[in-house]
Amino acid sequence: MKMKDRLIERRKYIRLKAPVSVTYTAPNTGVVHSSVTKDISVDGLRLETKAGDIEKGAALELKLDLYGGNSPVHAKGKVIWVKQLSLEDDAPCDVGIELTEIEEDNKNTFLKFLCDLIYNLPKESENV
Repeated sequence: MKMKDRLIERRKYIRLKAPVSVTYTAPNTGVVHSSVTKDISVDGLRLETKAGDIEKGAALELKLDLYGGNSPVHAKGKVIWVKQLSLEDDAPCDVGIELTEIEEDNKNTFLKFLCDLIYNLPKESENV
């Protein structure tokens, strides 16, 4: 049995490697930061940031600029984990954010964006 066959996937939804521009407001300072997602799913996203003012448990106001979309998707999220990428003091961090709310007007746009990404994934037989 291969190692990957023994791993248990804890996520409910597939994560898609998609670069989506995100802006968020740091809860303690009110400073607006910009980043790009490393991956995204129906219920969360991962991004890299150099902002030292983001902590586990923080509530964030997010704006996602989906390519092909007419207007940004406004959402709320909760920081689930923060992982510093190196031991340097000013090193960037990967941040896992759970999406807790998406504005009603934006839900269909967001879900269509994800469906389009899934539909355009290369088929396994194409990778052989």
